[in-house]
Amino acid sequence: MVKFLDLKKINEVHKEEIENAIGSVLESGWYLQGSLTEKFEKDYASYIGTDYCVGCGNGLDALTLILRAYIELGVMKPGDEVIVPANTYIASIIAITRTGLTPVLVEPSEETLQIDPSLIESAITPKTRAIMIVHLYGRNAFDERIAEICRKHNLKLIEDNAQAHGCLYEGKKTGSLGDAAGHSFYPGKNLGALGDAGAITTDDKALAETVRALGNYGSEKKYVFKYKGLNSRIDELQAAVLDIKLKYLDEENARRKEIAKRYLKEINNPEIRLPKVTDMDSHVFHIFPIFTLRRDSLQDYLKEKGISTLIHYPIPPHQQEAYKEWKDLSFPITEKIHNEELSLPISPVMTDEEVDEVITALNEWSA
Repeated sequence: MVKFLDLKKINEVHKEEIENAIGSVLESGWYLQGSLTEKFEKDYASYIGTDYCVGCGNGLDALTLILRAYIELGVMKPGDEVIVPANTYIASIIAITRTGLTPVLVEPSEETLQIDPSLIESAITPKTRAIMIVHLYGRNAFDERIAEICRKHNLKLIEDNAQAHGCLYEGKKTGSLGDAAGHSFYPGKNLGALGDAGAITTDDKALAETVRALGNYGSEKKYVFKYKGLNSRIDELQAAVLDIKLKYLDEENARRKEIAKRYLKEINNPEIRLPKVTDMDSHVFHIFPIFTLRRDSLQDYLKEKGISTLIHYPIPPHQQEAYKEWKDLSFPITEKIHNEELSLPISPVMTDEEVDEVITALNEWSA
């Protein structure tokens, strides 16, 4: 049996260090907003290459807090527009709508699967205040053309870095390329906690301070509330675990790339389309997507072979009931991706034998 992602095995690699860290938290008797959170925030900011990191409850809250902070700082107001890729996970969009902002969906490039820079400018209106790029599947979505559009139209560039911890663009980490970035440390991410956790990275001091206050009920000083905030804080246990796993992130990403290279080189089936990857540094392969017109049939076949796969994602955001106001919209490239995508197992604890098994099964499949 080849599991899609063996979280137990992934965390067992660090079991002794994690158990010691949990023990130290229990011994300290301090569980929130303590020294371990402060240390992780400092270490993660240094790793990403930003001046500030603020921990929070999860990746959705990270994006929400960025947008709320911009509203509180007067950069945006409810009703303003944020451009976002149409094929993203719905959390990117929920963060926009829950803050009273309006998402404007833009198609991805079928080649990169990231927002198509050539389509962005035509989506800009007088109400546009930001572009949110999403480093989907662990692949860098930043492009100098996007940065130039932001400069030209005075727009904020927000990164959804939930899937791309450690990814590079010309030597710089994703999460440091825009004005602010939201990060998720959901257990299945490349840098995963033992529960929900997230963070915001930025070089903007005012933004970082506002985000921190908003995530602490709107308070900068105990029992004094400047904003109508929320409760979204990373706890000491998760901070301690993440700080341990951060030390091994690049090494584990390197193993993911080894597996991806084999998939790209050795999967050879005319019924299967592989992602086009020209720069391995610009991808950390949180997900390895393949595409086929008979996706469900292939998934069933692999299941029979004992190989677990997932679909990222079966229903695009504009076709979800939650956004039924978009039901008449059409995004053909997004719909094609969502109808054909199948995610293969890929993780730092996959064995060469398991990789062999996946490749052999795919090459033997006949649609």
